[in-house]
Amino acid sequence: MLVEIWVDVVCPWCAVGHARFRRALEDFAHAGDVEVVYRSYELDPNAPARRRGSMTDHLAAKYGLSVDEARRMNDHMVEVAALDGLTFDFDRARAGNTFDAHRLLQLALVRGCQHELLDSFLRGYFAEGMPVADHDALVERAVAVGLDAAEVASVLGGDTYGAEVRADELRAHQLGVTGVPFFLVDGRFAIPGAQPIERFVQALDRAWAKITASPVP
Repeated sequence: MLVEIWVDVVCPWCAVGHARFRRALEDFAHAGDVEVVYRSYELDPNAPARRRGSMTDHLAAKYGLSVDEARRMNDHMVEVAALDGLTFDFDRARAGNTFDAHRLLQLALVRGCQHELLDSFLRGYFAEGMPVADHDALVERAVAVGLDAAEVASVLGGDTYGAEVRADELRAHQLGVTGVPFFLVDGRFAIPGAQPIERFVQALDRAWAKITASPVP
């Protein structure tokens, strides 16, 4: 059973949804028959390589909030993340364009280490102050999960896997996806948002029952 998950590496709810889904798989009786693939989605395709100002300032400007309101939103997100065992430090976050990070996740999918690289990117951005568009930082993390340094540098130095990123984003648009994370099971069962763990398990159970009950063509 294929589960496709559209995410962006600077999306806090994606980090939470990713953590919850991984835990849900531990409670799913048929986890060994599940293949998980992460699909590309940019929250802001026009973002600069390095966004100036703090995350709080950006959030306030984006949603028309006061700085205090934006700070309270971030503080709430930190608390939510902590309940799922995640550390968020928005004061350290160094936002920017995520296109190159997505291209490396496409490479990691081909090389069999996509989950590990996504984990590293999410942890790096939300907890460790990784500049999300910096090539040196991206290379360091990609190599740490087993990717070849020369191949990673070659990808970042050209346009390799750019078409795959755009294809994922086009498919998301065709599916009517307007926010992430977005989960698609067997190409037909949608699970939007960072659901509670038990709801993920219920959704997987329902999808499995329908898929296995379908007659073989």
